[in-house]
Amino acid sequence: MKTTLFYGPWQCRQQFMNQCQTKCTSEGYALMGCIWLADFKYDWEGNLVLLPVDVAAGSRYGIYHCCCNYPELTKEDNETQRDQWNDFRDSFRDDWSKKFGKWPFEGGENWPGHHVWDLKHGGAPTEPNNIIPAQPGAHKAFNKAYPACYGGQSPWNTVGPDLPYTDN
Repeated sequence: MKTTLFYGPWQCRQQFMNQCQTKCTSEGYALMGCIWLADFKYDWEGNLVLLPVDVAAGSRYGIYHCCCNYPELTKEDNETQRDQWNDFRDSFRDDWSKKFGKWPFEGGENWPGHHVWDLKHGGAPTEPNNIIPAQPGAHKAFNKAYPACYGGQSPWNTVGPDLPYTDN
């Protein structure tokens, strides 16, 4: 089994944009845009037990964020969210490492934990399913893209390709 993680940000494919439209509307908000943050690619090679045949399979799992017109938290509430994350960060990385292997580390620093649903718009600061490790450069790109996505700006308000990168 081999897992490869590709980092965006990319424009969302049509399927993700449709799911975001449904999500935002069902919560009473308007869709402003969609950011495809990362793509997990899983490859498996092996052989069948009953037949002496080599087989290969794979799948992909996209991580994306719907930029609904959620209200921004006040500065004080956002700071409270950040304080909760700061208090939780080390134990989260320890738990993550037990499940998936050592938390990514580069240049003497841990990679940032990126909140898929950002804290400024109400994302849960300590929800493990809301946090992914992000390469430092990708994390900067995510943080730069979010305001444009929430502002309904291009390219995040339009549909992108089904697969925005090559993996040959």
